[in-house]
Amino acid sequence: MNILIVKLSSLGDVVHAMPAVQDLRAALPQARIDWVVERGFAPLAQRCEGVRRVVPCELRKWRKAPLARDTRAEWRAFRSELHREHYDAVIDLQGLMKSALVARMARLAPGGKRYAMANRTEGSSYEAPTRWVADVAVPVEPRSHAVQRSRDVCAQAFGYVPAASLRYGLGRAAATREDTVVLVHGTSRADKCWPEAHWVELGRRLVAQGHGIGLPHGSDDERARSERIAAALGPRAQAWPRLSLDALTARMATCYGAIGVDSGLSHIAVALDLPHVQVYNFDTAWRTGPIGHPRQRSVYAAPAPGVDSVWQAWQAVTVPG
Repeated sequence: MNILIVKLSSLGDVVHAMPAVQDLRAALPQARIDWVVERGFAPLAQRCEGVRRVVPCELRKWRKAPLARDTRAEWRAFRSELHREHYDAVIDLQGLMKSALVARMARLAPGGKRYAMANRTEGSSYEAPTRWVADVAVPVEPRSHAVQRSRDVCAQAFGYVPAASLRYGLGRAAATREDTVVLVHGTSRADKCWPEAHWVELGRRLVAQGHGIGLPHGSDDERARSERIAAALGPRAQAWPRLSLDALTARMATCYGAIGVDSGLSHIAVALDLPHVQVYNFDTAWRTGPIGHPRQRSVYAAPAPGVDSVWQAWQAVTVPG
């Protein structure tokens, strides 16, 4: 059986779809699973256990210049790559018109079907026409965690019950090689950020506990913040060089744990099975925060959690008993 997953973006959403892939592998061990995803996130999807082939696309780029010669050539190449296989099932886990377009373009095997969500879930992006493109519209609970939503769609499509345990299949290093805690301070939305002074105070407590500090960044502003925090913490803290997503994931996998805001890198820390605390300024942890792991938890307060509450959560996920 050939199955195509359509989950294009963003980084956190791609991570949240990974447990559904692990469910499919367990329920349908002979299935061959491919994944269409934005090119920037393709290295992460390729790392997901059970994914045979990743088909990268660049819809975000192409829509900026839809009639350009390069766009037309790249679109034809993408369509040709997508059409290499005929699929018994195409599963749109995104619920947007762009993902529905990709699902519609994919070729079905005889008797194959396209599946999509029949309704929106609270707090998620969803475009209703996507269900009209599908052969089967799968109803989902209106208040669902992002991980559970994808798991439920796949389970209903194939008639199995997901396992009680939760696996992302992203893997991690067999043994921790660095006593480093990653501080994920960067996010795409300024209102999700945690005050810089809080990061410095938290970092000082971690250094006093004997940890090194790793500070990743994905933009010039984040790099400057990483450098300021590292300077305030001293030689045990390091602003990492800007790394590719694949290299950054590999480096995080060697670390002791992570503390971060609601961002893609924090969700990677969850998928890597690291001890992790996720910091929320909004009451949305119920739909994107860590679930199903005793050594991962979220902390929420408005306008932002205090250092003490985050530190207490960190102690809870790292101190045995």
